[in-house]
Amino acid sequence: MCKRSKSFGGMNFLSVFGFIGLVVLKLVQGMENGNVSDMQYWGRGFYNRPLLVGLTLINGAAAKGAVCLDGSLPGYHFHRGYGSGSNSWLIQLEGGGWCGNIRNCIYSKRSRHGSSLHMEKQIPFVGILSNKAVENPDFFNWNRIKVRYCDGASFSGDSQHEAAGLYFRGQRIWHAAMEDLMSKGMRYAKQALLSGCSAGGLASILHCDEFRELFPRTTRVKCLSDAGLFLDTIDVSGRRSLRNLFGGVVTLQGVKKNLPRSCTSRFNPILCFFPQRLIASVRTPLFLLNAAYDTWQIQASLAPPSADYRWNWNDCRKNYARCSQPQLKYLQGFRNQMLGVVRGFSRSHQNGLFINSCFAHCQAERQDTWFAHDSPHIGNRGIAQSVGNWFFDRVGVQAIGCPYPCDRTCHNLVFN
Repeated sequence: MCKRSKSFGGMNFLSVFGFIGLVVLKLVQGMENGNVSDMQYWGRGFYNRPLLVGLTLINGAAAKGAVCLDGSLPGYHFHRGYGSGSNSWLIQLEGGGWCGNIRNCIYSKRSRHGSSLHMEKQIPFVGILSNKAVENPDFFNWNRIKVRYCDGASFSGDSQHEAAGLYFRGQRIWHAAMEDLMSKGMRYAKQALLSGCSAGGLASILHCDEFRELFPRTTRVKCLSDAGLFLDTIDVSGRRSLRNLFGGVVTLQGVKKNLPRSCTSRFNPILCFFPQRLIASVRTPLFLLNAAYDTWQIQASLAPPSADYRWNWNDCRKNYARCSQPQLKYLQGFRNQMLGVVRGFSRSHQNGLFINSCFAHCQAERQDTWFAHDSPHIGNRGIAQSVGNWFFDRVGVQAIGCPYPCDRTCHNLVFN
């Protein structure tokens, strides 16, 4: 369980369930194995109850081998646009960790991140998916789709393990979903945005240029990666926990053949699953939205239990207010690494950037962080306004917040 903590400098006041809603974080089977941040926004939203949108299964997918880990059909949630947004499309790729070994993939195939049999039949559309102008001013009346995540490799694998009954078909699911949506009107889009959170944020980077190629050049097409900037960094034990996880994913799920050759021709394919080696070669305009102290990366990459031999980081990884000065210094080093990674990316005027110094993860999917009366800001602009300004070319957005603890607008996550 986690709570949102409104940060005022170094002081914290825990929010209560009610006006803004409740964020629930499910921690499932081992942080270091990647099945971590199953982040959802539940509650009443900022003004009204959220719209509930039903699950649509892609019936023609099985014939193409595009199936979830357990062999069930993939699916998405689709709410039609109207008025000025009837020819505008927003695709949100769901996140939910990765599985890089047989044991964890078997676990995942018995959950909603590996089987449509376990997916919710309806989900709330909030944040960037909201249908209310007061909650989502630029995209509320667009065609908005959330593609469910059930492959465990950021929609990029293509293999299977017959003995374990596992299907690694993320790339095929991506193609099947796009083909199905194109047949339902997306081919007529005047503008389109591919977005994603966490593992879906990585997928939005991996598939950004493929998405662009679906449309004629006259269509405005851009991509947004929310909490998808996973860094190839050294953990507190001196090892690389996330590289180890990604190595299992790339190898087990046959991801290599679907990674950009511009990267795999120069690096080990495992390294090409990290966004820091991909973003420079993405030709389509791309916006990176990330917390400088990403809570998933703190818990699963920087200081996972497997690397924290003496349990020194147990309190800090759950609650930033319990971090010691040496630990905060270590986290500042992580922020500096992130800023170094995006330095070249930010030089391109077509790209956008919003890196706030918060302890958060997936800020576009939550109403309280996307657009609310007290949502996070850098300068005088919040996340929704920044993304909208960038997408519609109203103003360039290259926003980087000052380091902790100076940002008083953060909605920091605190874990019990």
